[in-house]
Amino acid sequence: MSSSLATTPTAASLDAFLARQEQIGLLRFLTCGSVDDGKSTLIGRLLYDTKLIFDDHLAALKRDSARHGTAGEHIDFALLVDGLEAEREQGITIDVAYRFFTTDKRRFIVADTPGHEQYTRNMATGASNAELAVVLVDARQGVLTQTRRHSFIAALLGIRHVVLAVNKIDLVAFSQARFDEIRDEYARAVAGLGFRSLTAIPISARFGDNVIARSANTPWYAGPSLLEHLETVDVEGEASVHPFRMAVQWVNRPNLDFRGYAGTVAAGTVRPGDRVTVAASGRSSTVARIVTMDGDLDRAGAGSAVTLTLAEQIDISRGDVLAAPGAPVPVADKFEAHLVWLSEHALFPGRNYVFKVGTRSTSGSITRIRHRIDVNTYEQVAADRLGINDVAVVGVSLSAPMAMERFADNRELGGFIVIDRLTNATVGVGMVDAVTPGSTNVVWHDMAIDKEARAELKGQRPAALWFTGLSGAGKSTIANLVDRRLHAMGRHTYILDGDNVRHGLNRDLGFSEADRVENIRRAAEAARLMVDAGLIVIVSFISPYRSDRDAARERFEAGEFMEVFIDTPVDECRRRDPKGLYARADAGQIRNFTGVSAPYEAPLAPELRLATTEAEAEVLADRVIEELRHRGMIA
Repeated sequence: MSSSLATTPTAASLDAFLARQEQIGLLRFLTCGSVDDGKSTLIGRLLYDTKLIFDDHLAALKRDSARHGTAGEHIDFALLVDGLEAEREQGITIDVAYRFFTTDKRRFIVADTPGHEQYTRNMATGASNAELAVVLVDARQGVLTQTRRHSFIAALLGIRHVVLAVNKIDLVAFSQARFDEIRDEYARAVAGLGFRSLTAIPISARFGDNVIARSANTPWYAGPSLLEHLETVDVEGEASVHPFRMAVQWVNRPNLDFRGYAGTVAAGTVRPGDRVTVAASGRSSTVARIVTMDGDLDRAGAGSAVTLTLAEQIDISRGDVLAAPGAPVPVADKFEAHLVWLSEHALFPGRNYVFKVGTRSTSGSITRIRHRIDVNTYEQVAADRLGINDVAVVGVSLSAPMAMERFADNRELGGFIVIDRLTNATVGVGMVDAVTPGSTNVVWHDMAIDKEARAELKGQRPAALWFTGLSGAGKSTIANLVDRRLHAMGRHTYILDGDNVRHGLNRDLGFSEADRVENIRRAAEAARLMVDAGLIVIVSFISPYRSDRDAARERFEAGEFMEVFIDTPVDECRRRDPKGLYARADAGQIRNFTGVSAPYEAPLAPELRLATTEAEAEVLADRVIEELRHRGMIA
């Protein structure tokens, strides 16, 4: 290893070294900014100049620099961090790379994040646990859109300390005027973001100017080097002064005699003998022990990973939040939040996702987009959808109440991620701004005559038959035949037809993707009320998106929803064209027409598939009746 510590250590010196390491603090920071601003090069330079590169790694770096490097005959320090072959070939950072290094004054975990706009989601990942952001700006380019975007996301994610590293200062002849110009422009750009400290440093990551030590090339700069600032900046959070909170990660039951609740203390402190309350149930108990792998503790503060045992056993499971009794955690199913959308697939209000807050997950939806934020001007812009990297203020409604706090008060219980239900991919990250007061006070009112009583009177099981397929597939034809057969059998039914509903309930909706999502949401809610009335409701809607049909299914109890796919190829639908819509769509007279200029996502596993090119409509209607009998929905 290229270090003065390269001599063989004794056991005593190693123990002493480890003991010193336990006493010094840890700083988590990230590097961010626009592409080619030198983020990876800076981290590589830090590792090199602090002599934390093994000799064999250094030799490999020199070889790789000759093969992939962009620094001429010099070492390309970016290659220390850019480990993916695609990163080396393109000379860019794609994924978040974490590196650990230490000095005599502090330990560091640094996240090198991508600069390209398409990888902004990875930057948000790196910022989620950081306490300080090093924002790099190319001295030749100045403050760019991505510089503003990364700074804004860093502020949203709770970072309050920023270093503006004006890199490549050597390429502008170490100009103080240029440095001052960029510093002042950046200060104006982030003036409203709430950073507690902003330190500007002129650097050359390639040659090391002002990285480890102050450079003679910038005699006009009197501030600290980057490392000096990182070693001394005070980023101690205020989590320890807040009331105690801990989300339960795991119920620890190694044997019959031990029951503990494992998690990381999110805020405050806890001691044996303290009373703690379960946020959701309000039940309390006394902490008996604070257990760790290294023995019991007499105190645990924010950031401590511990297992708590309680004197009185109460019902606690994964996802529950333990809190100080005098400062309860709000429990609600509605809240306002800032949201960063990370998916290439647009967000539309009303579409169902999974929301994870702390260690608990539940389904829910964005009910409205209050406004999108222009990252260049920070102005509020009206929007009915969000695209990749958009930042907005939104309203959220959950299917079940969850314990949460404002992100400004608690990063652990105020931050959340949004997960796509089909792909399980993280598509958004959000920060709770306000928990809606009384949101759990609106509850479903149980009627004296319930669904079962109404259905029994009618001699049937209520159900929703969801007919989906392209325009002209035959949905309405088959739905009418099924309705006539059920009516002749004395069953109580109703048809919700897509065209008919648009004459009244949904007459205010168009055919954009956002309106289509809302169209299906309203239809599902109407169908659910009809099922609650004991009816067999036949819903005949194109409903082109799987996620919307899945969201509709979730509104019903198990066994009440039956997806019927009217499977007709688009060419056959175009040939039939009973309303002349395909001809008009092909002529460009109708926009966003499903099957022509808008997509249709066929069901993957419908309860019933009816191929209209293989049988007549009357035969297919009989198959629906047979399926209803088979499922016990009719006698």
